[in-house]
Amino acid sequence: MILMEKMKQYRFLFAELVKRDFSAKYKSTFLGMVWSMIMPLVELAIMYFIFGYLFGRTIHFTVFIFCGRMVYSFFNESTTSGMHSLLSNAGIFSQLNVPKYIFLLSKNVSSLINFGLELIIFFIFIALDKLPFTGKFILLLYPIGCLILFNLGVGLILSALYIFFRDMTYLYGIFTHVLMFFSAIFYEVDRFPESLQSIFLFNPIYIYIKYFRSIVIDSQIPSLGLHLAGLGYALVFLLLGMFMYKKYNYKFLYYI
Repeated sequence: MILMEKMKQYRFLFAELVKRDFSAKYKSTFLGMVWSMIMPLVELAIMYFIFGYLFGRTIHFTVFIFCGRMVYSFFNESTTSGMHSLLSNAGIFSQLNVPKYIFLLSKNVSSLINFGLELIIFFIFIALDKLPFTGKFILLLYPIGCLILFNLGVGLILSALYIFFRDMTYLYGIFTHVLMFFSAIFYEVDRFPESLQSIFLFNPIYIYIKYFRSIVIDSQIPSLGLHLAGLGYALVFLLLGMFMYKKYNYKFLYYI
């Protein structure tokens, strides 16, 4: 309730921040937002050739890797931009008494818009791959909602840490690069021994990718365990991020 009241109070500033963050990405470009659709198509074509043609492909391989790439890219863009949200807007909150988390929220909304554009391309590829659109697709809102909360939580943590430790931008870059290869974007986890498959469940991004693939490719509703894991990761990281903001909020101005 308090958050909603704050958002209403600063809705104009929030809207302007979203516009600025989104338009800044495509400033002075000829194609503008079209790049949000072109880039995933180029990356998809490269991954399709390398991991599909050279190493052997699975059924519906295009949609398979698109699921992984799309979810991971949303997470990576949202959290990476969120990490810099405080420091890049220090000139504003050092002069005005505004909630600092509003800058992180604006970055996440901008990333969500880009994710929505990719989702359109994703549905087109589903149709081209002749996969059926079923009523189960409405359940995709669940992992998307969980991912939004998870991204917010991670962003809160990273933006707070980045104020105190500027090396976080390099460390996180290495971490996300490694995480990409352990999120089963290009391969099937089923090919690993059962003793190793459970390790992937400790990766929240894999959980959300697996949920997408279960609905879209397998046309199956994921297990209750997968639902609980996805929501659990989202809530744990969100609460941890909120705790860090509340604890260190008063120190931010001393380190910018």
